[in-house]
Amino acid sequence: MSNFAFNNPAFQKQDPRNVATYPGAAGAQGAQTASLAHAGMDAAANAQLEGMYAAPPAGAIETDRMSVEDTVWKTAGLFAILLVTAVVGWVWTLGGVSVDPRAGVSMLPMIVGGLGGFVLAMIITFTSRKKVRPALIFAYAAFEGVFVGGISAFFELLYPGIVVQATLATVAVVGVTLALFASGKIRASKKMTKIFMIAMVGYLVFSLLNLVLMWTGVNQNAFGLRSVEIMGIPLGLIIGVLVVFMAAYSLVLDFDQIQQGVRNGAPRVYGWVGGFGIMVTVVWLYVEILRIIAIARGSN
Repeated sequence: MSNFAFNNPAFQKQDPRNVATYPGAAGAQGAQTASLAHAGMDAAANAQLEGMYAAPPAGAIETDRMSVEDTVWKTAGLFAILLVTAVVGWVWTLGGVSVDPRAGVSMLPMIVGGLGGFVLAMIITFTSRKKVRPALIFAYAAFEGVFVGGISAFFELLYPGIVVQATLATVAVVGVTLALFASGKIRASKKMTKIFMIAMVGYLVFSLLNLVLMWTGVNQNAFGLRSVEIMGIPLGLIIGVLVVFMAAYSLVLDFDQIQQGVRNGAPRVYGWVGGFGIMVTVVWLYVEILRIIAIARGSN
């Protein structure tokens, strides 16, 4: 934008080529007309810029691009679905047909929610690169809610107050991880991600082996191999603490992927994938903390 003050000839060096542009000189009328036209164009451009600055910034809806704010809202919506169906799972577990006379609860919500959530998670994970289907992610949140409600009711019946403890601990871990990531103090790295993947494979193998031993009756402890003590400390507590750190780093990976998606201008629909990733990690973290507290409080 030119400064009109410096258009005054008094600020310019006299040049025979500029004489014709002075008021009263030959051709001055044409020059003045051009000057007025130029000023009008500048004023129009200035007004357009001011309008652009005054207008609200374009959001995810206008740009159809992924944004942090839009992803947060999508994630909150998914957790709202989870909470509603968790109530259903809780009531169903405590009021359904009992398959365990001692505990007086129904295991069906945990089985239905767990299997349904696992199948949908696999489908979403392996198909989202080609096409994101929000309906499948909604269904996953619903099934996962039934599972969370069922397992929470079961543990609450055995260990009164454990759900509140596990919930507060989960919120604390998620909050601290988010704060550290937002401040830039922790970031995902290739080396740490490789270590994380190796640890995940080892944990999955251990969990599968422990499940088989419990189902076959080889190990009849309440938590299987996790109940085995090492120097007076249950193995489940040691593994549980390590898994909490693994889940926290998994959250870092989730946040990092969302950040990369926003930076790269990913389509807005991928915000659902970001919310799905966070939900998977948070549910995993909650269940692990629930188990840690139960092991620490002892078997009833």
